[in-house]
Amino acid sequence: MTSATLTPARTTAGPAGHLTDDDIENLGRELDAIREQIVSSRGERDAAYIRTVIDGQRKLELSSRAILLFSLFPPAWIVGTAGLSVSKIVENMEIGHNVMHGQWDWMRDSKIHSTTWEWDNASPADMWKHSHNEVHHTYTNVRGKDHDLGYGIMRVDENQKWTPFYLGQPLYNAVNACLFQYGIAAYDLEIGKYLKGRTDSEEFRRNGKRVLAKIGKHAVRDYVLHPLLSGPSALTTLTANLTANVVRNLWTHSVIMCGHFPEGVETFEKTSIDGETRGQWYLRQMLGSANITGSPLLHFMTGNLSFQIEHHLFPDLPSNRYQEIAPKVQELFERYGLTYTSGSLPQQVASAWKKVFRLSLPNKVGRSRRTTEAA
Repeated sequence: MTSATLTPARTTAGPAGHLTDDDIENLGRELDAIREQIVSSRGERDAAYIRTVIDGQRKLELSSRAILLFSLFPPAWIVGTAGLSVSKIVENMEIGHNVMHGQWDWMRDSKIHSTTWEWDNASPADMWKHSHNEVHHTYTNVRGKDHDLGYGIMRVDENQKWTPFYLGQPLYNAVNACLFQYGIAAYDLEIGKYLKGRTDSEEFRRNGKRVLAKIGKHAVRDYVLHPLLSGPSALTTLTANLTANVVRNLWTHSVIMCGHFPEGVETFEKTSIDGETRGQWYLRQMLGSANITGSPLLHFMTGNLSFQIEHHLFPDLPSNRYQEIAPKVQELFERYGLTYTSGSLPQQVASAWKKVFRLSLPNKVGRSRRTTEAA
């Protein structure tokens, strides 16, 4: 991950240094036109898509939980756990994340609306929407502004000052992957700010109680109620629910890592966004995101965040339209001489983790190892 410098006037360095002010604003207008085309064509097929996904996810969850009533039998445990894992992933990725982005608000359906949706996650929806929709998507990859950038526990750019604390970031990241929903809840609580005395104590305590109440509710459901309903299969149902939650956390963490941390993704200085125009904001999203290539099933299971570039350009457009938008966006990358960072899931996961290890070391050591590997 390298650093790009954007000034209020134009990009002056990095992979977009060849673009003029007019180039960037023309690029913004072309992206606005793509957006308008999708907005004006939203309709029944899109509404039918999300309703079908929600209905399918709920049926899969119910049937999986029913099968787990007999989880004492290994085949039932395997089938039920797999089904519950998939249902939790779909609920988080393709439904919850995208509904709370307002992608389906145009339907005016109070049951599928960003203001009313609550998801199966440790972080309450309103807290997540603030930290993710308002902060992360506004300040994408701006160091010191975008708190998603390393989640406050990792060094993600050579320009970040190295301290011995970062030697442990491969371990921190592995633990965060297994407990991802709780890590996100802690991040949404802004615990770091609280410990530094930079947030209101009463508000922090109030939000903390809400997070703990939600975690408790989900724990009772997954680790007490459903196991007890399973009778003799109580212990195996508990392990199935635990496994499904860990699988969902690992998958979600991997997808997020692939979209934000692989080689080729840029980070930005705080000063680079002073006076930022719409065209420059678009450009920052293009340079600060990466895609995952794969099958339609993979795209669906990522919540279409495999099209992370398109999602960051148009976070409130229906996720089922990103695949349609992608070729048009890629053509703009090529025409404006920009690199459309994309790769397979294994490739992007490996790239992101390689960076986690490399940046855990001081720059001199990290660069030396990088040079040796390249040779």
